[in-house]
Amino acid sequence: MKTKLSLLLVLVCFLAAPVFAQQKTKKELKAESALKKQKEIEALIDAKNFVFEAQKVNPQGGRFIILNNNSYFLNFNTEKTTCDLPFFGRAFNVPYGGDGGIKFEGIPENIKVEKKKKNYTFRATVKGKDDVYDLIFTIFFDGGASLSVNSNNRASISYDGEIEAPKALTDKK
Repeated sequence: MKTKLSLLLVLVCFLAAPVFAQQKTKKELKAESALKKQKEIEALIDAKNFVFEAQKVNPQGGRFIILNNNSYFLNFNTEKTTCDLPFFGRAFNVPYGGDGGIKFEGIPENIKVEKKKKNYTFRATVKGKDDVYDLIFTIFFDGGASLSVNSNNRASISYDGEIEAPKALTDKK
């Protein structure tokens, strides 16, 4: 009787073990989440349609500045790119009465995407009303990004932030 009971107990343990093995560890869940985020970022880059939200500014020859307000952005789209970013640095030729920030709308040209081991390099040129802007994005798989803006009339400046999908336009009634 004891042998049958012990044999039954061993059999139940072997049958119950795979049930416990099906649960995913925190490490596996984290890896799945990272892979999902990477696929989302790749889809945004392939569509060439995303929003960069600046969180820090790195002016040339100065310390970085943390932006508390999340209203600074660059909305990249192949049809129309819109930018509203602050500028700290040397300006060579700025129109009279300007607010000093980098603000433009235009159609991007010369778009180049290069995938590396841990990030993407995304380049484009946008002709604004008063200047030509060279945009160089370094986009990481987790959604973090840095943007370097070079123009003819200002010193180069870079921003750190995140990219995300553009928010859907809602009708205001």
